[in-house]
Amino acid sequence: MTRLIVAAGGGGDAVAAAMLHTALYGDGDQAVILTYAWDRLLIDPVPGPRGAHDFTGLEPLTPAVWKVPGEARPIAPAGSTLPRLAAELPHTIALIDPRHGAEGVTRQLEDLVTHLRPTSIDLLDVGGDVLARGDEPTLKSPLGDSLTLAACCQVNAPVRLLVAGPGLDGELSHEDLRGILGPVVHTFTAADTEPISQVLEWHPSEATGMLAAAARGVRGTCEVRDAGLPIPLTDESPTLHEVDLDEAVSRNELARALMSTTTLDEAEALSREICGFSEIDYERNKALWLKEQRPAKLNAESVLPRLAQFEAEARSRGVTHTTFRRLTEVLNLSGYQRDGLRQLLIASSPEQYAAPLWSLKQ
Repeated sequence: MTRLIVAAGGGGDAVAAAMLHTALYGDGDQAVILTYAWDRLLIDPVPGPRGAHDFTGLEPLTPAVWKVPGEARPIAPAGSTLPRLAAELPHTIALIDPRHGAEGVTRQLEDLVTHLRPTSIDLLDVGGDVLARGDEPTLKSPLGDSLTLAACCQVNAPVRLLVAGPGLDGELSHEDLRGILGPVVHTFTAADTEPISQVLEWHPSEATGMLAAAARGVRGTCEVRDAGLPIPLTDESPTLHEVDLDEAVSRNELARALMSTTTLDEAEALSREICGFSEIDYERNKALWLKEQRPAKLNAESVLPRLAQFEAEARSRGVTHTTFRRLTEVLNLSGYQRDGLRQLLIASSPEQYAAPLWSLKQ
């Protein structure tokens, strides 16, 4: 049997898809995880999602869809977590290429359904921003999720929409989502995180990292992103909800507008019109800013005093945990120094490592 899991926003949604598969379906069959190659600038300095032309070593999975094997490589200067993810997970990683808008993504989905005849199709979003109306002031990255939602509702096959960790992406709070979330399908446990435990050691996703930490029992307030957004980790954080697909589309104005788009530029223009911004514009601007920055030195003498100052200030804000992405940026380090920072901090204070988060000294 083959399960098809569509990672709504790419990034950490693909990692969570592997956790979902273990929790709901066990190890008796494998999944095809369809996902964007759209990593944060810490990993990929090129703004926007990568297409098939941005890789070497891809393999045809169907006439319209490319498989990302562990041996694939992004073409410099682009970066991608997908090849390493493919090498470390037992599932097939397939690439969503959004260059031809929602119509193109729909064709890719239809091609997969025709060729794979999957036992089930799940559209998975961590956090719940796939359910945004488009006018929420906290919304940051609606484009990818809305494209996949627009495509999934046009496929001639049953698709189940699942939201994991409501509120964990920091775009819509759990209170914002409470009225539309359907029944709890599952509550993730520490055992569910085991298949992705090694991936979480290096993957930069904050939302999926918090989902796994919550499944392992971590509670408190986690500060994330360059803006220092506080995210509550509660007993609701490790839950998985089913949501009515039609209701989600009716709520998501951008998804409805995107359905007939045939280019990514067209989709991006609609995001600016409906939501007031495009996250690719944000990435373009931040990429220019990052080019002008000079990263700090990565050594204990430079890092640990500044870390102590940050921890003291964060505790005064009620923060109990943070992510290594947040620490990388607040300590003025580059994305390439993230793993080195993580190793340095864990070696210096192993008791503060609440995998995959960093617990602040109390």
